Amino acid sequence: MPSPLEQQNPSGYELEDPLEEDKDSPVPGLTHRYPDRALLVTTHVCTMYCRFCTRKRATMVRGGWDAISRNDERMVEYVRDHSEIRDVIVSLTLPASKLKFFLDNLASIPHVDVIRIGTRVPVTLPQKLYDENLIDLLASAGKVWIQTHFNHPREITPEAARVCLALLKAGMPVNNHTVLMKGVNDSLETMRSLMRGLLRIKVRPYYIFHCDPVIGAGHFRTSVWKGLEIMEGLRGHMSGLGIPTYVVDSPHGGGKIPLMPNYLVSASDDAVVLRNYEGMLVRYQAEDKPQVVQPTRTRGVSALLQGSKSALIPQHSERMARRELNVLTNAELSDLPDTNGHHEHNGNGCHEEGAQELVPLRGM
Repeated sequence: MPSPLEQQNPSGYELEDPLEEDKDSPVPGLTHRYPDRALLVTTHVCTMYCRFCTRKRATMVRGGWDAISRNDERMVEYVRDHSEIRDVIVSLTLPASKLKFFLDNLASIPHVDVIRIGTRVPVTLPQKLYDENLIDLLASAGKVWIQTHFNHPREITPEAARVCLALLKAGMPVNNHTVLMKGVNDSLETMRSLMRGLLRIKVRPYYIFHCDPVIGAGHFRTSVWKGLEIMEGLRGHMSGLGIPTYVVDSPHGGGKIPLMPNYLVSASDDAVVLRNYEGMLVRYQAEDKPQVVQPTRTRGVSALLQGSKSALIPQHSERMARRELNVLTNAELSDLPDTNGHHEHNGNGCHEEGAQELVPLRGM
């Protein structure tokens, strides 16, 4: 619903075309920014007019665009004439006749490998895709991927799940964009629930977008730190299949810039020090070569770089506690006599020759 906050722009940073798509538009409706990709905005009509939409400058326009136009033909001609374009993103909510025009023409271009259909229909009007003929039309191109847009776990309805499964069964992968929005999904709990819900319906989380500085969307925008906080709570804490890339879409047409927590802690000529999701710091030697750094007595991260230590492990690590429990349990089992009455462990309490005892772990 509209909010009075949409009238506020205290920073003066909100823009009509914050990504400068129109400046990268060689023909009306087409944006060619990345070398091998092109975006085709084919209609002003949407199944839902998002208050945070980057392209509301187009969707707020009324009239025209329902029939195939000369500009539609120009977009296809541009793609056909530029063999470097491999991936075409078609933003649409179209009548079948116009959809068929774009699918048939784009699919016939040999250098186009992927046609991405960007649509919120599976989320906001899934019943439209109950039409098997429409599913068949989308699948007929043979190059179609669906790019949809769930923002909250409550949007994952049985109806949405049904049409996502139908698209998958027809051979079209389904990826998801999410926009990070204050008061909507700017909590780790909500985002985890959303990503797990998407995996359950076999929709791959693809991007979390930082909300663009478009006019009227300022009250939705969070800090970048909020996005990084959420990513910190996703990576390692759930399946990698459910980890999207957090991106800022840069002003001045700079494109998507990925952001993530810092996992590279330090580096030397021999090795790097990396951090995992638990806070564990590990020395990682990427190349198979003799060490060139002369070992020096030192502590902490410096000791990892010098090679005198291989890891710094936080206290109270649940994973290490499980390891210790497993060692103790296995030791108890090894004390049990076999059928001949013999014990299977050696005098050091090890199960195999050369095995080492578990060393107590302390934070450093």
